Amino acid sequence: MYFCASKEINMRQVYFDNAATTQIRSEVIDAMAICLKNNYGNASSTHSFGRSSKSLIEGIRKEIGSYFNVSTGEIVFTSGGTEADNLVLRSAVRDLSVTEIITSKIEHHAILHTIDELVKEYDITVQYVNIDANGMVDYNHLETLLQSHEKQLVTLMHINNEIGNMLDIRGVALMCKTNNALFHSDTVQSVGHYALDLQDIPIDFLAASAHKFHGPKGVGFCFIRKGSGLKPLIFGGEQERGYRAGTESVHNIVGLGESLKLAYTNLEKESAYVKGLKEYFISKISKELPKVEFNGCSGDMEKSTYTLVNMRLPVSEEKSAMLLFQLDLKGIACSKGSACQSGATASSHVLSQILNAEELQKPSVRFSFSIYNTKEEIDYLLEILKGLINA
Repeated sequence: MYFCASKEINMRQVYFDNAATTQIRSEVIDAMAICLKNNYGNASSTHSFGRSSKSLIEGIRKEIGSYFNVSTGEIVFTSGGTEADNLVLRSAVRDLSVTEIITSKIEHHAILHTIDELVKEYDITVQYVNIDANGMVDYNHLETLLQSHEKQLVTLMHINNEIGNMLDIRGVALMCKTNNALFHSDTVQSVGHYALDLQDIPIDFLAASAHKFHGPKGVGFCFIRKGSGLKPLIFGGEQERGYRAGTESVHNIVGLGESLKLAYTNLEKESAYVKGLKEYFISKISKELPKVEFNGCSGDMEKSTYTLVNMRLPVSEEKSAMLLFQLDLKGIACSKGSACQSGATASSHVLSQILNAEELQKPSVRFSFSIYNTKEEIDYLLEILKGLINA
């Protein structure tokens, strides 16, 4: 018999890695457990057990569509953000005659590595929009790149998962529409944390993942604008209106639906709480460790998400190698960048674009917050950081 380990004995545990994944809500676990017990029919089956599962899925699809002001048929369930990104990028080139992709060098690897493969397979052109020293997109340069006569797809993430910078997603969507370019955004860090009206934001495609807003891992969705012409990445049955073959994971979809419902029902209250934690963190660390420097715009409450900070610590190169390990020994979970790169020896591809060689020598750490964090945990973190830095 296998059991998942819980918190280690006699150690304070503080989780500040919510940008990597979030703690699942108890209400979501309960909803999924009920589904696993009662709704085990294959949603493609025509008998009552199958119809029960199908009804659950379609009800959740409709509810999700209502949050984004889109039709039910424009929501396609996937295994998460990475699959959704691959579906859009690959089909845009293969099926929509896209010959040029505009992106940035600080996108998630689900975007960058997929584009690398598309270049090999289809010999497409890739244009990288300029970013400034803080990692913000140069919108004037983007406008220039959009003057091409090629069939173009722009893919820029709404919130950068490492430095938290926010894209003017509506402005970019309007710019793309004016220039007859398709626009896709990886919104994995923003769905469930920000309201997005997709009638007001004329985006063509977006990707989302449940485990970023206190839902289960292994499920997400792709928004596909009606009439886009996108075709499936995975072939087989006709599930998900032909966009995504394979028997639907009903309990995971239920978990996605419940977590998104709770996120948007409580959005105002919960976002204000988490924003307060970040403001408290910035205020305290700026006073107690004034030599700390924030990467990108993560220290700016107006230009970055309220959920994370990324900062360089005034620590020698010798100490920096063991910093995350020492924090872990104190029960503090955080990261040096994307969780998808854990174990990698190379520096963050995002920070490499905005920091100079000297700055890259200092350890950069990302702390990301959720409704399950407290100011007391932040005080504990700062106490530990001061001890490590001043040792």
